[in-house]
Amino acid sequence: MNKDNLLFLMGGLLVGFVTAYLFFEAMATRQPPRLTPQLRAQIVSGEDGAGGAGAPGGEAPAGGDANAPAASGGAQGGGPAMAEIQQLKDYVEKNPNDAQAVRQLADLNFNISNWQRAQELYSHYLELKPNDPDVMTDLGISYRETQQFDKALDLFRRSKQVAPDHWQSLYNEVVVLMDLKKNDEANQVMAQLQKMQPGNPDVAKLAEAVARQRNAA
Repeated sequence: MNKDNLLFLMGGLLVGFVTAYLFFEAMATRQPPRLTPQLRAQIVSGEDGAGGAGAPGGEAPAGGDANAPAASGGAQGGGPAMAEIQQLKDYVEKNPNDAQAVRQLADLNFNISNWQRAQELYSHYLELKPNDPDVMTDLGISYRETQQFDKALDLFRRSKQVAPDHWQSLYNEVVVLMDLKKNDEANQVMAQLQKMQPGNPDVAKLAEAVARQRNAA
């Protein structure tokens, strides 16, 4: 299962898969996600307060590489087979320095909004493979979803320094600045993002949301 460039929960995840995976995953007892999958799956809607984690207008943060490694044993009609998920978890426990496997397990937790476990796994991946802009962005999104906005901004800005053309870093920086009601800063970063991605419809929708929030302030 691959993550798209925007942070949407994939509608094909089955409730049974999520429940069973959380049972197997050691971090399942942590606080559940603050938003329902239905809310998190909304595209930029233009309706104030409709979207993720306090972002005005329902902006969905932009994630990492759309070609991020798929989870082991992915199935076209739903989630990976539970036995193979358990195998991946067991493998990572025994081989904590296998960066590819760590990222796959992190991606699984990201996709089911198990943010704290995703944070741990992405952080460990970056210890093994520093300065990966996609993973830095995904980790930043995970921090944003737990309202750790300063950590999220730091990661997005570091990602931008590592890969200046990584537009997702700018996109997410704008979203968090809007979370913090820092409208002037959001507008400045938005201008950079529009120059970088002039034909991107998601960027255009985000620009509209920035303008709405500035006008409402």
